[in-house]
Amino acid sequence: MAEQAESTGKNKYRRTRKYSFWDVSFHVINYSLITIIAFVCIFPFINTFANAFSSSHAIQSGKVILWPVDFQLDAMKSVFWDNNVIRSLLVTIYVTAVGTTINMVFTILTAYPLSRKDLVGRKYFMNYMIFTMMFSGGLIPGYLLIKYLGMLNTLWALMIPGAISAFNVIIMKSFFQNMPEELREAAVMDGCGNIRYMLRIVLPLSGAVMATIGLFYAVGHWNSYMNAIILIDNSDLFTLQVRLRNILLLSQMDTSLEVMQQQGKLQVIEESLKAATAIFATVPILIVYPFLQKYFVKGSFLGSVKG
Repeated sequence: MAEQAESTGKNKYRRTRKYSFWDVSFHVINYSLITIIAFVCIFPFINTFANAFSSSHAIQSGKVILWPVDFQLDAMKSVFWDNNVIRSLLVTIYVTAVGTTINMVFTILTAYPLSRKDLVGRKYFMNYMIFTMMFSGGLIPGYLLIKYLGMLNTLWALMIPGAISAFNVIIMKSFFQNMPEELREAAVMDGCGNIRYMLRIVLPLSGAVMATIGLFYAVGHWNSYMNAIILIDNSDLFTLQVRLRNILLLSQMDTSLEVMQQQGKLQVIEESLKAATAIFATVPILIVYPFLQKYFVKGSFLGSVKG
């Protein structure tokens, strides 16, 4: 009864509460600014999407702003018929899948020992990892290291150097530390060793943090750009982002596309082609993100609150 009365009182307070002029003004200004900022952020993508599905005449005349004009699929067909773009897509999928697997294995094998208070030199290793977050060897030493290791012009150059992220290790370590110590003591009494305890108990209970860190790594590999440009010269190993850069800056497409354009089979201009390629590289991750957004949000707070 007391709880019901309290709830009724709160509801009555909400119904009878009157907002002052300044409260209303604050909300109006706040929501207006948020709406404007959101529109400014999303407008380039909307305009790119519209250009990708508009006719060359509409783009040249400046009629395309928020939606396609004279809807057509010539630009998207050009992208799908380009063998180099499809190859780059497969390379990116491979790098994302294998690279994320490598990242997760090394991150777990680093974070779990650091979460154990009985690890000798634990503070030293943690300080070493934090140091790498603030200082690095630089571009040229990193390039020379990859060269001396024989990984230039190989996909390993895109996966091995960044196998461990200190930030992600700290997040996963904090999650492991919050597990009850009594759980490990019970496992040890039942004859469970460290490796078995990690595989059979810790990891099954860490699905949320593993999904979050895995998503961080996967998105990073998918959007990887600078390393691929610097460390890969073989055009057969170009990732999708590098191929997009070549199309945006150099307009390099398969020769079959040029032949089709000369034959009049396609009426595609450079701007429409660039927009279609950008959409082609962006849509896959946009399709996945809404379903996994909750893990990104949850990952932002992992280890931030205790108790």
